[in-house]
Amino acid sequence: MNTIPLSENILALNKPKWYIVTRSDECGRKTVYDLLPEWVFDNGWMPIGRLDLESKWLLLFTRNGHIWNHLTKPGGCVKIYEILVRGHVNDEHIAAALTWVQSPVGLLKAKMVEKIWNLWAKTKLRVQIDEWKNRHIRRLFWAMKDPKFNTPLKVLSLTRVSIGSLNLDIESGKWRYLSEKEEHELLRKN
Repeated sequence: MNTIPLSENILALNKPKWYIVTRSDECGRKTVYDLLPEWVFDNGWMPIGRLDLESKWLLLFTRNGHIWNHLTKPGGCVKIYEILVRGHVNDEHIAAALTWVQSPVGLLKAKMVEKIWNLWAKTKLRVQIDEWKNRHIRRLFWAMKDPKFNTPLKVLSLTRVSIGSLNLDIESGKWRYLSEKEEHELLRKN
């Protein structure tokens, strides 16, 4: 029997849209803990970072404070997202996003921005960041204007496709433990 040793320090969830990343919600909305076994909540597993209500895909959980700190500190690991933006994203926007953009919550930037396609007034991008600021990518692009319509760029969809070396391979709404190898690769210094 060929089994892969599993880590019991980190689990991965493929978060669908419309689930809030919180332990409980006073408004009665569905939380990510509704998708996980009851013992995850009862044993104090906490999300590593956040995905907002409208975002989907890879979300990690741990009970280990050292792992949580390592992965959430600035530069701890890179996250890659695919986003769909309403608006014409041009080379000047990309250059600004790679340096610093002033937003209502302070300076924001991306580590890498790659244009995948542009059609009509929509642009698909691949964006890499190495910080865990709340709504970082949405606020980064909202702070810039569409040159044609002079309106803020708006992220219409945001999908986290990887964290560090980890890519998602599970169905929406499902979870699994990371393998020991995946954990080791995720935690080694970038």
